[in-house]
Amino acid sequence: MQSALYVGLSAQVALEKRLQTIANNVANVNTAAFRTDVVKFETVLSKAGPNPVAFSSPGDNIISREMGNITESGNPLDVAVVGQGWIAFAGPNGTVYTRDGRLQIAPNGDLQTVSGFPIVDSGGAQITLDPNGGPISIARSGAITQDNNEIGTIGLFNIPADANLERYGNSGVTPDRPATAIADFSRDGFKQGYVEGSGANPMMELTKLIAASRAFDGTNSMIEGTESSLQNAIRTLGEPGK
Repeated sequence: MQSALYVGLSAQVALEKRLQTIANNVANVNTAAFRTDVVKFETVLSKAGPNPVAFSSPGDNIISREMGNITESGNPLDVAVVGQGWIAFAGPNGTVYTRDGRLQIAPNGDLQTVSGFPIVDSGGAQITLDPNGGPISIARSGAITQDNNEIGTIGLFNIPADANLERYGNSGVTPDRPATAIADFSRDGFKQGYVEGSGANPMMELTKLIAASRAFDGTNSMIEGTESSLQNAIRTLGEPGK
C-alpha cells in the first residue's frame, strides 16, 4: 500500500515538471524562433521489496528542434533560416546558436542580434557594415552586399542531430558537440526579409496543459484514497480484539 503512495508522489513530481515546461512554452508562443521544451520521462525500477515497483522519474528537459513558420517582415535586416542550419553570435561565454534572424546594425557598424550580440561568419569573425551606407542585400549563402560591395558573409552552421542543447535566453542554444559551418546552400540557406516564428503551437500546448492538469488531479485523488485506506487499516488494527 505504501508503494502506491510513493508511486503517486513520484508521478506528481514528474507532472509538476511537465506543467512548468508547458507553461513556459505557452508563454513563448510569440517569441521569434523559440524552440519548445519537451520532457523525457523514464521509469525507475525499485528492487527494495519482493515485487518490483515502477516509479516515475522527474524527467529531463530536451529542447525540440521543431521549427516555426516563416513569415514575411519586409525588413531587409531580417533573415529566416531555410533548412536545419543555425546562425551564430558571440555570447558572453562563447558562441551561441540561434534561428532568430532579426538583425540590427550598431552605431559602430557591427552586425548584431536584437539583443546586441555580434553576429559572426563561418570563421567566427564579427561582421561590420557601414551604418550610413546604401541598401543591404543578403543572399541565400549569407553573403552581404552593400553599395555593390560584398561586405561579409553570415555564418550558417549545422549542429549534430545527437547533440544535447542547453538553452540560452529565449531563442539561443549551446550544444555539447561542436557545430560545423555549412558550405552547401542547396538545402540550407537564408531568406532575406523573413522571420521564423515560435515553434510552440498554442492550441497544442494548451491541450497538453489541460491533459497534464487532469492527470495531476487524478494522481492527487489516488494519493488521497491510498492515505484514507491506510488510516482505516491503522484504526482497525488498533481496535481491541483485532
